[in-house]
Amino acid sequence: MEKISIFDIYKIGVGPSSSHTLGPWKAALNFVTSLREIKYDRITIQLFGSLSKTGKGHGTDIAVQLGLEGHNPKTIPTEEIGFYIQKIQSTKQITVENTSINFDPQRDIIFHQHEDLAHPNTLTFHAYLSDKQIAESTYYSIGGGFIQKKGETKTESDDIELPYPIQTGADLVKYTAETGLPISEIVSLNEQAFRLKKVITQEIADIYNTMVECVFKGCNTEGILPGGLNVKRRAKALSKTLLNGRVFETEKEWIEAIKQQPRDFNSINKWISCFALAVNEENAALSRVVTSPTNGAAGVIPAVMLYYYFFCDYKGKEDLRKFFFTSGEIGCLFKKGATISAAVGGCQAEIGVSSAMAAAGLTELLGGSPGQVLMAAEIAMEHHLGLTCDPIGGLVQIPCIERNTMGAMKAITASNLALTSNPEDAIVNFDQVVKTMWDTAQDMNTKYKETAEGGLAFNVPVAFPAC
Repeated sequence: MEKISIFDIYKIGVGPSSSHTLGPWKAALNFVTSLREIKYDRITIQLFGSLSKTGKGHGTDIAVQLGLEGHNPKTIPTEEIGFYIQKIQSTKQITVENTSINFDPQRDIIFHQHEDLAHPNTLTFHAYLSDKQIAESTYYSIGGGFIQKKGETKTESDDIELPYPIQTGADLVKYTAETGLPISEIVSLNEQAFRLKKVITQEIADIYNTMVECVFKGCNTEGILPGGLNVKRRAKALSKTLLNGRVFETEKEWIEAIKQQPRDFNSINKWISCFALAVNEENAALSRVVTSPTNGAAGVIPAVMLYYYFFCDYKGKEDLRKFFFTSGEIGCLFKKGATISAAVGGCQAEIGVSSAMAAAGLTELLGGSPGQVLMAAEIAMEHHLGLTCDPIGGLVQIPCIERNTMGAMKAITASNLALTSNPEDAIVNFDQVVKTMWDTAQDMNTKYKETAEGGLAFNVPVAFPAC
């Protein structure tokens, strides 16, 4: 049984893509670590499948360079990323483990446009000494920032004993029935097998603070997103309009102002969209975000969380704890039973999963039973089944940014439907929708799986190639 922590689902990193940016970044860090006892004077990276076809638009080339230099995606000053990359480009040198070696990104990062391997997100690193290959490692970026090294099957979590092993939604319901505990408490007890309670508390605080900082920054930044599509940021203008033209210098003042806003349907609807837009505009600009469960779907969870915080009955930090435990476990279940990679399953695996996660977390906070929590997640995913991944120009911008607003609204609708329903009357259960999503993913044509070869990416031509 695969053992996944919610903090594997919620990871702090850099945009624009968890599978195309964060995953390759982590792979580069891992490869460098493996070279510590080896002498070498050159490194090359080969990208295959989706990593090749949309790698430029997703910043894969940038990510592997930053990883080779040892930068941490959780802590790197995002405003300095351009400087680091420009330095490598101009000097044709890269600093690996405090040693400078020759490195030309144009020569040493190879995009294999027409060669697909077993996994759609595959990258291979080679190390050389005097033109003789001395090391090779292949990695698969399997979605949500998860990586798998070819030839390795054992993980750090294999030896962990969970009090409540969970593989399916049925397992969750069984444990809640046996113990009388809500889903969040079952998950909490499992998380304590991974890490100390004080560490869990701090990580939840870090995730929450990063999400809010991202929303605030996105709501206070204007301009054109990078990449060449000339997509104009909208969150700041929308936030300013909703706040009657007022602009706030501090996050605290901005939060207090939103708390005083009207609570009619149209106003709340616009705020939810504003929160989601803000996050994914920041994501597209290579800023700090939280995978939820991916970068491309990073706006759904914060938007629904802030909907509850501002417009529902927020009671304090305990609510955040419940929200992240419950929503995170839903993400874990989709990772185990299907996929959270758009290159494998299309956008249903990103926006669909994030919407299901948000619906589940919100439902528990609003007093839903465990059955209603899973029902909300099922409803949210059911109405994302078959959603394609077709980024125009290979960029995580169109239609990705707006899709986060739709995912957030569907999550809230799914929660409201579940809260007024009896789960025993449901025709479709959670585990069935997970299997259906996986079946759909396997049947989906590859041109609709983050390759920018179908859908909007095909029918809306741009003046530059994806790579």
